[in-house]
Amino acid sequence: QVQLVESGGGEVQAGDSLRLSCTASGRTFRFRMYAMGWFRQALGKERDFVATISASGYTTTYADSVKGRFTISRDNAKNTVYLQMNNLKPEDTAVYYCAAPRTLSSTPRPYEFDSWGQGTQVTVSS
Repeated sequence: QVQLVESGGGEVQAGDSLRLSCTASGRTFRFRMYAMGWFRQALGKERDFVATISASGYTTTYADSVKGRFTISRDNAKNTVYLQMNNLKPEDTAVYYCAAPRTLSSTPRPYEFDSWGQGTQVTVSS
């Protein structure tokens, strides 16, 4: 069992930056063995994939909508994964969720994520 706690959300203006953090804990969860992901859910919409990072941190994947603006990274010594968001746009407004997969795949598919944080709100005004 893993517990995920996100932080770093807030209200910003278009073009601004934010960095989200997610710290994982759990007696049997070995953070450094698992890829991690970020997802987001806008009001009235389904939850969408944003980015994933492999256990080592060497492999990352991004949704087309955030490529070139968002960067996912991790610090295995701190059991923490980050999402650096630059040049934010109003359409990035959503609740952002950190997630851990149920598999040890280096690039898990969105449906393989089954542990979620409580989410952190990001609001971007124009």
